[in-house]
Amino acid sequence: MPTLKDREAAGTPRPPSRGAVAAAARDDSDAKTLYEQDFFAWTNSQAALLRSGRLAQADIEHIAEEIEGMGKSELRELENRLAALLLHLLKWQFQPQRRGRGWELAIREQRRKLRRHIDQNPSLRSRLDQAMDDAYGDAILTAARETDLPEETFPPLCPYTVEQTLDDCWLPDGQSAIR
Repeated sequence: MPTLKDREAAGTPRPPSRGAVAAAARDDSDAKTLYEQDFFAWTNSQAALLRSGRLAQADIEHIAEEIEGMGKSELRELENRLAALLLHLLKWQFQPQRRGRGWELAIREQRRKLRRHIDQNPSLRSRLDQAMDDAYGDAILTAARETDLPEETFPPLCPYTVEQTLDDCWLPDGQSAIR
């Protein structure tokens, strides 16, 4: 059986002592309590542990949960941006008498914000079709509320393609948007 000196010479790490195992369990329990009681302090503590390479002491389960939550947040932002843009396109199409420069600029603004969000999160491009479907339902409800038109006024399925929706030169009535 190799001695401790043999293991150290071979580069084999020393097994943790019982005290170290107990301290790690206590640190893990403390991290979970901190997560529940003071999220800001928990994030700083976990970042410090990760930067120093002390992964065994990190609250891996909650860190993974938070990372997944960040990804879901980016998808929600995509859906919210699309819903806002689709709302403006619906209003443009179904209330032509109320069109004006303000609406056109609101459409341009939403397109810019949407493009910027996609540029910052390129993998969201693969989710655009589903996000459009999800966002369109929200856009119909908001359009009905803001225009006082019945929900049935609006097509049940999104009448615009992703390409049209993102195209600065496209508006639902065939007019070109200003640049």
